[in-house]
Amino acid sequence: MSLPNNSKGFTLIELMISIAVISVLSTTFFTFFNTTISQYLSLHRDSLAFADLATQSQRIGNVVRGVTDITLANDNELTAYAYFAPSDTYVSIVHYYLTNSNTKLLADVTHMTANPPIGTPISSSLKTFNIIDTFYLPTGIKTFTYYDAANNVLTPPISDEHTIKSVKISLAVPSKSPVASSNTTMVVEVSLRTRKTNL
Repeated sequence: MSLPNNSKGFTLIELMISIAVISVLSTTFFTFFNTTISQYLSLHRDSLAFADLATQSQRIGNVVRGVTDITLANDNELTAYAYFAPSDTYVSIVHYYLTNSNTKLLADVTHMTANPPIGTPISSSLKTFNIIDTFYLPTGIKTFTYYDAANNVLTPPISDEHTIKSVKISLAVPSKSPVASSNTTMVVEVSLRTRKTNL
């Protein structure tokens, strides 16, 4: 006894078209999802780097604002007697500088036995701090720019560091996001204090 053959199914062509459509939709969704996640993670890293940059800019600004004397003033290097930490009893010799590849900003800190001119450096106390691990130096930008009392730019080498009345600090880190600019920059300009007080 034969049954009526009225059952319907997909033809081979319809099945191939369905698979192709599903493949295209899956690829589009995966690409969109992957790109979105990558952009989010890049923007998140940039925001963290910017927050760290802001913190370090403020920190360096506080140290430079309270220097008691500057002994070396170059475009990408600064050495001064300063209170590196608010709890310091005496000033330290603080030396900010970039590595040879200009990818890190470091600070060498050497404590003093007392404030100058009485105190002497304690060589064994020298400690290097990694201020910015992924530093970026934009073309034509100086890390430190020095100004005199009339707000004129002082060009290194500066023969008399006592003419420095303010310092502009320009810090930057490279951006990780393809939708953001090439770098994130933070600029802080500080006027030097009376050079007698702690932070």
